[in-house]
Amino acid sequence: MCFGKCAKCIGYKLLIFAVFCMVANILLYFPNGETRYASEYRLSKYTRCLHGIVGGGLLIFIPAAVFISLEHENCCGCGGHENCGKSCAMLSSVLAAFIGILGSGYCIIISALGLSHGPYCLASTENAWIYPFHNSSGEYLLERNRWSECQEPRNIVEWNVTLFSILLFLGGVEFILCSIQVINGFIGGVYEMCCHHCF
Repeated sequence: MCFGKCAKCIGYKLLIFAVFCMVANILLYFPNGETRYASEYRLSKYTRCLHGIVGGGLLIFIPAAVFISLEHENCCGCGGHENCGKSCAMLSSVLAAFIGILGSGYCIIISALGLSHGPYCLASTENAWIYPFHNSSGEYLLERNRWSECQEPRNIVEWNVTLFSILLFLGGVEFILCSIQVINGFIGGVYEMCCHHCF
């Protein structure tokens, strides 16, 4: 059966998505490539949550590494049975998948909140640094004529919407892949146990 190969494929995909999440989160810190907003703490509070770096990035590296190693994992045995290492490895991958689910879930939640709350910017209506769209419940996303209310950083609404949307999508894909591995790891572990009579 190809449970290990499936896990390895999922692992490599997770590695790619984790790198993209980290890059997208880092870009949120530098609107239009400018560093001064980060140094002046004039960024959305959701940007500072590190949801792409930690949640969608570092916490995804753990299950990715475990999944990639599964195809040829057959060490140590399990419960005194030398041939049952593969079964234990597959079942342990379920725990790693739950770590990935937690990380990607965090990335999804913060990205959704970042989109709903809107950017922190110098608003033309108040002539102050505020969240001009925080009471709109995300409706500002469909009202492009209001985006000009943010005067500084330039094009900050487009910047935030694009990057938070990318992080939301990537976090969703990571969540799905880790959920698939929960099922794959459980079925694969039970299958190996039955084949090698690891009882």
